[in-house]
Amino acid sequence: MKKKFDFNEGLTQLEAIVKTMESGDLSLEDSLEYFSKGVELTKSCQVALNDASQQISKLTEQDGFSSETTFKDA
Repeated sequence: MKKKFDFNEGLTQLEAIVKTMESGDLSLEDSLEYFSKGVELTKSCQVALNDASQQISKLTEQDGFSSETTFKDA
């Protein structure tokens, strides 16, 4: 059984990857490996955000709050 993706953990891992890559101490091979992992984490985070957005849309439709409103600058 596949473990559910943890969005917050994914963001934490992405931040660590960026920090490591920005250090400039990686070989080309290691940089490519980190980059590949970062791309996969980014995709997983995007899927999680899209899923959350769909759930919010579904819940607001069920509750009758389907009209969109914009927030004015305070």
